[in-house]
Amino acid sequence: MTTDLPYLNLREMEVAAASVLSPAALAYYVGGANDEVTLRANREGYAALRLRPRMLVDVTAIDLRTTVLGLPLDFPVGIAPCALHGLVHPDAEVATARAAASVGSVMTLSTMSHRPLEDVAQAAPERLWFQLYLYHDREVSRALIQRAQASGARALVLTVDAPYLGRREAILRTPVHIAPGTVLPNVGPRTPGSEGVDDLSYFNTLLDKGLSWADLAWLRAQTTLPIVLKGLLTAEDAALAVEHGCHVWVSNHGGRQLDTAVTALEALPEIVDAVAGRAEIYLDGGVTRGTDVLKSLALGAKAVFIARPALYGLALGGEAGVRHTLELLRGELRLAMALCGKVQISDLGPDLIFPH
Repeated sequence: MTTDLPYLNLREMEVAAASVLSPAALAYYVGGANDEVTLRANREGYAALRLRPRMLVDVTAIDLRTTVLGLPLDFPVGIAPCALHGLVHPDAEVATARAAASVGSVMTLSTMSHRPLEDVAQAAPERLWFQLYLYHDREVSRALIQRAQASGARALVLTVDAPYLGRREAILRTPVHIAPGTVLPNVGPRTPGSEGVDDLSYFNTLLDKGLSWADLAWLRAQTTLPIVLKGLLTAEDAALAVEHGCHVWVSNHGGRQLDTAVTALEALPEIVDAVAGRAEIYLDGGVTRGTDVLKSLALGAKAVFIARPALYGLALGGEAGVRHTLELLRGELRLAMALCGKVQISDLGPDLIFPH
């Protein structure tokens, strides 16, 4: 599929989206934690890696297909969980899900979505994962898990790097507010007495600050779905994830949590060594080019996920804009593989990366 959008790359779409997003939405999506060192490093890390292309390979046919948790993907790029799509487009998460499904991708729906997970699941049958925060009130979390499973979600993605929300100064300067009267369908109505608390701070009060490895047994007892732990950045935690029967999503939350933390790309090699093929590994953070996808896969990621670029596409063209974002990355990945002399995803390995 193609669109009529004029943008040649994700950077152009980011610049264009900045002119149509509200100041609050722009601050919410673009900003990182503190001095935004990690936010910048997420992108800069990809530019610092050099490729070792091979020549005289028949690249007539390039096969980008792969699988994640048994789900076939037409190419190894999915949508990461990102909150409040309704800030940028009235169709919100439903449009994003449709776009992902239309190109053979997968969407991970945020707990903090404007649209009910049932509606989003219907828009992307069999191509939805559900991102979960565990609340103090386990019954609320249990109900969400049951809804996700009943709706056909293929996996639960537990975000583990946000017991507290990071200090994002862009949001402090320009707070985001959910429209009065709006009830986020996967969060629920406000508790009495919380009317004076801003929306993000209120959500922060719901999260279980005591969440630990011991709680994974409770989560496993609630579902038969695969569980992915999102926000891991060390070999030690990756090894523990495998021991607890989980898959690994390498992420620093888009540079929005702990500033000066290691990037997902930097952490990936040690995590791959620790997992040793016992679980699947995914990655997000700073991916804006097909060569970024290529480098992540070469270093051991099964697939990569994007968040901000999808939102920029949504702001610029709704479902078609998100599809355009994904198609740009698919086309760039195909070309990069051909120019590196690689014809299928299984050909990609560390030999493709020039050592530092």
